[in-house]
Amino acid sequence: MSASSKNPIVFIGAAGEMCQVAIELFASASTAPLVLADINEANLERVISKLPSGRATTRKLDLFDHSALRNIVNGAALVVLGAGPYKRTSGPVLEACLEARVPYLDYDDDVESTQAALNLNERAKKLGVPCYIGCGASPGMSNVMVMDAVKDLDTVDTIDLAWWVGDSRNSGTGKAVVEHFLCIAAGPCLTWADGKATMNESFVETAYLPVIPGHGETLLHETAHPEPVTLPRLFPNATRIRCLGGIDPIPASAIARGIGSAVRTGAMPMQAAVDYLYDMVAKQPSYEGLSASIGALKEQLRGGDISLNELSQLVSHTAETLGPMRYGLSGMLEYIRKGEISIMQCLGYLVNVARGKPDPQRSGLLVRVVGTRNGSPAVATRRNPTTGLDSFLGKSMGAATGASAAAFMLMVLEPAGQNHGGGVFCPEDWAEPQRFYKALERLGCPPDEIVESI
Repeated sequence: MSASSKNPIVFIGAAGEMCQVAIELFASASTAPLVLADINEANLERVISKLPSGRATTRKLDLFDHSALRNIVNGAALVVLGAGPYKRTSGPVLEACLEARVPYLDYDDDVESTQAALNLNERAKKLGVPCYIGCGASPGMSNVMVMDAVKDLDTVDTIDLAWWVGDSRNSGTGKAVVEHFLCIAAGPCLTWADGKATMNESFVETAYLPVIPGHGETLLHETAHPEPVTLPRLFPNATRIRCLGGIDPIPASAIARGIGSAVRTGAMPMQAAVDYLYDMVAKQPSYEGLSASIGALKEQLRGGDISLNELSQLVSHTAETLGPMRYGLSGMLEYIRKGEISIMQCLGYLVNVARGKPDPQRSGLLVRVVGTRNGSPAVATRRNPTTGLDSFLGKSMGAATGASAAAFMLMVLEPAGQNHGGGVFCPEDWAEPQRFYKALERLGCPPDEIVESI
């Protein structure tokens, strides 16, 4: 098995936004034949049109059709699952790969499916099948950055992993990504606190970290993610391991929190919430009544004298007119009451939304590890050094995830990556940081845009 393997690399969910990035980048650095499988044939044609002629073939696939799935994965050099949400998709594809005894890789960012995959470790060992999970940006590159940072320390006490993603349109945000965020924006959050697995509430605990270069400290919220579930296997003596994240700008994160809470309580169906937020991110928004409501507040907005009580009354009085946005505004009110954002920030954001004016795109990753060095307290931090549309990784979380997945693929397929045997592996188990960074360079990422110590 190698990057030029004669056996095909099979991408399942190949029409997904992030998977398309992984396919294009991997194809630029490998000569292996590709099989692109997805239920959406029209989108598959768009993907294959961006590749050299004859480089890939397409297959229509319903991944929940076990017979069809098994037929596609048979004989593959590597199967890459890019279809989400993983809590529904990883189980069937992992099972097919284990049955066919072919290597598997995903960029799973759901806690439940990560735990389910780890429970297959002994079976994968016995079958001699390597299964690489969580190989995206977060989890994935974030885990590698942790392993890079801990090299600076003798002991580890706490680990913070942070991701920040812009909400600009055309940023590679698919509906599966939106559903994932709604699931982690409200409800239980499995984390590592006081040296043991602990259940917190998502988006309640906060921290400020300099995740975006040149923009000071950013407000982040603890959220349910796989890293605090997998990293304690290597750092059981750590007192705290948590993942924090958010959407840029912060009012957008508050809206997602409010709508996620509505889904959690049953006030809004998940599919309706996904469709609404997807349209908000990917399309020109058209919120009936929102523009009119903002227009009625122009004078107060100019003067900056609208009170929290007045804003609460606006949400209450215009609830039916606002539709799903009333839940988003409730999320904003929650943030305002906690002092995390101001009324003027929220209203300014809503005005921009109503006008179709996007915010600058800023995305990035940061990890901060606190421990000791030579008997004294010490901190080691790693961060993506660039952000914005001109950045290779920082232009969007889709770009970072797709590039990271392609880099992990190159590592798996190289001779040096074929000595792991069978089992279920997270990035911290096998991906040496410098090899990972070099793999990103092979994909075209400038060395000075990968990681920095701060």
